[in-house]
Amino acid sequence: MATGAATNEDLKINKLFDVSNYAAVVTGGGTGIGLMITQTLVSNGARVYITGRRKEALDNVVEKYDTGPGKIIALPGDISKKEEIQRLVKEVESQEQKGIHLLVNNAGIARDDNTKYSNGKPDFKSAQSISDHLMKSDPQAWADTFSTNVSSQFFVAAGFLPLLAKPLDNTPGFSPSIVNITSISGVMKGSSNGQFAYASSKAAFLHLTRMMATTFVEAKIRVNSIAPGVFPSEMTAGESNEHQKSSLDSEASNPAGRYGHDTDMGAAILFLAGPSGTFLNGQVIYPDGGNILVSPACT
Repeated sequence: MATGAATNEDLKINKLFDVSNYAAVVTGGGTGIGLMITQTLVSNGARVYITGRRKEALDNVVEKYDTGPGKIIALPGDISKKEEIQRLVKEVESQEQKGIHLLVNNAGIARDDNTKYSNGKPDFKSAQSISDHLMKSDPQAWADTFSTNVSSQFFVAAGFLPLLAKPLDNTPGFSPSIVNITSISGVMKGSSNGQFAYASSKAAFLHLTRMMATTFVEAKIRVNSIAPGVFPSEMTAGESNEHQKSSLDSEASNPAGRYGHDTDMGAAILFLAGPSGTFLNGQVIYPDGGNILVSPACT
């Protein structure tokens, strides 16, 4: 019986977290967390295909961050459309005949502008005040949020599944994987600053992750999730600079006393996607500075 005994050489960083031979797809790879993941992968030798609706943003990433030793390839496309997903799969397949090693489902939106607590939390002491606030929510905003944050991720995973399976035939011991970028909003019992649609969609995405992991287990494709706390992005900061980076000037309320850094996300993706993560399947990791320890949450 195999014991898993390792030599000192096997336990070196360059073995545990090696993604140098990877072909990866990162949806929403142009800004925020997607860009953090893209930078990490390309800096460690992976070929990274980044998707997004804004061609200019993707091209800017290639110009600024395609510095090796890996490669960044921009693939503009709208993953909320099934035919666009199928086109993206074909484009990647044409360049990666041996398949891909990693899919990162990162693209996401928040459309809760009418109910966000931007100007302070409303008075929720009466049923009427709660009703008045919640009825400001836009049904189309809910539909758009769930379309991008849940159903699109379902179809992206389904579309790329055959490409993820290909390396199994020619790379002994390799374990391809999908990493879904969800959020601690999906487990927090509060209303995530009034973002009811966004938080609900992330809860759905977390359960979709569990369903994917269970469904794909016999195909030997792992599915795990990174559920971040607050990281600087266009979603949390409202904008990005000329380097496609965002910053947050407010004070973080988590035990760490700060917001997430690029390096925090980089460490998380290398842990799950590299050889170090092959024993992890159906798991969720929470790089959140301890936020869910001090906020009501179901984990």
